[in-house]
Amino acid sequence: MSKRLFDLFFAGCGLVILSPALIVLAALVKLADGGPILFCQQRVGRGGRLFGILKFRSMVANAERLGLSVTAAGDPRITRLGRFLRKTKLDELPQLWNVWRGEMSFVGPRPEVPGYVAKYTSEQKLVLRLKPGITDLATLEFRHEEELLLKAPDPERFYLDYCIPRKIELNLAYAETANLWKDTRIILQTLGFIRTRPAKGGLGKPSSAEHPLPL
Repeated sequence: MSKRLFDLFFAGCGLVILSPALIVLAALVKLADGGPILFCQQRVGRGGRLFGILKFRSMVANAERLGLSVTAAGDPRITRLGRFLRKTKLDELPQLWNVWRGEMSFVGPRPEVPGYVAKYTSEQKLVLRLKPGITDLATLEFRHEEELLLKAPDPERFYLDYCIPRKIELNLAYAETANLWKDTRIILQTLGFIRTRPAKGGLGKPSSAEHPLPL
């Protein structure tokens, strides 16, 4: 309950305070090429429920039909304005509405597309017990994910075999000791107010032990 109240309060404040910036960004996206302002993609939320995640559109219209679900640095589908939005993470601001609606939290596992979730092992599906979020420990560790994917011979295979298992491992470990103070610290690290420390451990299978459902 405290986490939900935290999300409601700050998502509401964010939507009100940032409304001028949201209007300006929306206008810039529309003026750039006349395409849709928002990009809404189906993702898998808590309990396997589907929802539409919102972003300011940073790629050409219908980009999801023109390539992979993962995006490497230099992807030709990314627009000129989109490169700026993605670099500054401003494209994620519309997700404040997802948080307000209760589909997401400020801190929680980044939600994946159904096609990737379908490939999860039974152990990896434990992460679906958690409410997805705008940021998490995996977001901090994979801050330069697009550059990593660019260097991979097969970006999608690298994402499935390395990125997803590591992200799930981090999120299940986070869930065991999650609290509002840790959430606040992750948010401040994401915003750059606190230096990010390297995560402990490396790639490995998440523990098969029972994980709590606090989120």
